[in-house]
Amino acid sequence: MPKPPATRPRPAALPALSPTTLLAVTGGQLVAAPRTAPEPRRHAAPEPGRRAAPEPGRRAAPEPGRRAAPEPGRRTAPKDVRRRAAGQRTARREPTNPYLRLLATPGARAFTAGNLIARLPMGMLGVSAIIMIAGSRDSYALAGAVTATGLAATAVVAPFTARLVDRFGQARIAVPATALAVLGSLALVLCVHYDAPAWTLFAAYAATATTPNTGGMSRARWAHLHRGDQAALHTANSFEQAADELCFMLGPVVAATLCGALFPEAGTLVGAFLLMTGVLVFAAQRTTEPPPTPRNRTAVSPLRSPGMPALLAVFLATGAVFGALEVVSIAHAGGAILALQAAGSCAAGLLYGSLRPARNVHRRLLLCLTAMTALMSLPLLAASSTASLPVLALCLLLAGAATAPTMVTGMTLVQRATPPGQLNEGMTLSVTALLGGVAAGAAGGGWLVEHTGTVSGYAAPMSAAALALSVAAAGAFRRRPE
Repeated sequence: MPKPPATRPRPAALPALSPTTLLAVTGGQLVAAPRTAPEPRRHAAPEPGRRAAPEPGRRAAPEPGRRAAPEPGRRTAPKDVRRRAAGQRTARREPTNPYLRLLATPGARAFTAGNLIARLPMGMLGVSAIIMIAGSRDSYALAGAVTATGLAATAVVAPFTARLVDRFGQARIAVPATALAVLGSLALVLCVHYDAPAWTLFAAYAATATTPNTGGMSRARWAHLHRGDQAALHTANSFEQAADELCFMLGPVVAATLCGALFPEAGTLVGAFLLMTGVLVFAAQRTTEPPPTPRNRTAVSPLRSPGMPALLAVFLATGAVFGALEVVSIAHAGGAILALQAAGSCAAGLLYGSLRPARNVHRRLLLCLTAMTALMSLPLLAASSTASLPVLALCLLLAGAATAPTMVTGMTLVQRATPPGQLNEGMTLSVTALLGGVAAGAAGGGWLVEHTGTVSGYAAPMSAAALALSVAAAGAFRRRPE
């Protein structure tokens, strides 16, 4: 059997040589191998558990859960600064309360504070003048005649003051007008203190008619800041009406306390000081002040705007409700019980402002006037059926619940019926009509009390509310295109 050829043994593996000097063994001779391109540099895989070194010029990524070291020459912010910055970047949630959103408007809190200080004397000066004059002259008739003269002068002068405010700006007109009113109050104090003739009392108190309508100026600022936002304007009007009720509720109490605890002139002096201070603080907030609107030849009074005369008639009848209710309640149970009516109106105003604005404001006004007419019958029923003061107080509290919603809805219609550049004048006209109604209602309620008694006197505010409802239901005012 033939043997297989002997197999040639395999040569041993050549050692690794440098690429530039690699030699190959061919045919038993060493021959220089051709020079090849260098192989790209490869990084060795890191050992398990050991991080690979970064390439030159590149920063290594930080380990998971470990903060990267800052670059050389670069400063890092402190921890609290970084946290504050992160908090600022997060989305801020708006407050759900509509009044908190309203007061979050830039500059709103400052001018609101000044306005509240200036508005408190509205409920102080009249009561203080009556107490001061009646105490020194021993005549409530003279005191009532003096305050009625000042009210009539205000009804005449206030619209012209408001027109100047719209034309030249709030700060330029409100401050000197308030200074004149304060001088009138100080002159009244001097005339009473030094027993001057009676006619000087009328002249001095008539000089206070230049007092600007701070509530109207505040509503004009809200309308300027939230123009086009009906929900915000609805809340603003409700807030302003609640502020009116609060000032008329606290003002007489503060005035009576000062005049009784200190001296008869104290209420007038403190009221004049608060009025001047509040207007100065209010006028200093120039960023929220609406721009003045110069009058041109084609501009007409808001009184000629469509629907405005009938709206003013509604305000006139509504003012008669307040005036009659005030006189009759004072004669029947004293003035302290009126605070409950104002408290009910203030609470209802704040609650009403948290609701959605009405789509049909005219229909909402009819509903409010209907509710006010029905609720104003409660004091009449309580006074005629029982002599219990707690029951009458509860009825007055409920009767006030319809007051603020009616006023807020009426002011909304006045704002829509008034040209934008004459907003302060239009709202002052409504306040003037309201004051005229207060005077007429007080006179009518006083006549009923004197001739028929206090129980029958409570029919006057209910009748005035029904009259306001009749004017509104007759459709005397037309809707202004929105």
